[in-house]
Formats: sequence, structure tokens, C-alpha cells
Amino acid sequence: MKAVVLALLLSVFVSCSITTSFKVPEGTDLYVYEQKVPKWQHKKYERSPMTWGTAAGVRYRLEKEGKVVETGTLKTKFRVVSIFWPPVALAYWPMGFVKNHTYDFTKEDIYVRPKTKSGERAEGF
Repeated sequence: MKAVVLALLLSVFVSCSITTSFKVPEGTDLYVYEQKVPKWQHKKYERSPMTWGTAAGVRYRLEKEGKVVETGTLKTKFRVVSIFWPPVALAYWPMGFVKNHTYDFTKEDIYVRPKTKSGERAEGF
């Protein structure tokens, strides 16, 4: 019985994930968290939830023909579900991508390239 409960708990921890999508210019490679996002995952990118260290955003870069054309930070959001389940999620995995949003690198997107009040791009974006 204990083994069944343990297996169920482990499956919950392993199956926790966050999902988003990206719109990337043709011929450009996207790297999120220093890992290349395969083109087939642009429509549905899934990964484990993120730690408090990503509260300010997740670093990304765009490369074309092996050269970096853009770097920046994708906005993240607090995952309310982390308060309730699993109990340690609030401490370890509270952050996720913006829900129901496609991060669009082909045009202005406040979640990819935020602007300051003066209309300029924010520092580091």
C-alpha cells in the first residue's frame, strides 16, 4: 500500500509541467534557458515549472546562421496552483510562463520586448 501511495505522489511531481508557445521568425533558432527549442515545439513547448530565480523572467536568445541576433527576457507569472499542490511547489516551482499567451518574436509583444514609459525598450531587452 505504501508503495502505491509513493508511486502516485512521485507521478504527480514528475508530471507537473508548464506549457507555452512561440512565434519565431523564419530561419531563426530560439534558445530558452540556454537550451535550443526545436521547431516542432514552437507550437507547444512544455517544461517543468521554474524556480523563484525566474521571477524577473527567463533569458532567451535568437540565433540566425549561428549568430546571435537578439537576447532578452521572457516575462513569467506566479503559478497560483503552486500554493495548493504539491505542498512544496510554493517553495520550489512557483513560476511559469504567461498563461494562454504565444510569445511572438515577429512583432512587438509586451511579454517579450517590454517598453518603458518613455517608449524605449527596457534595459537588457
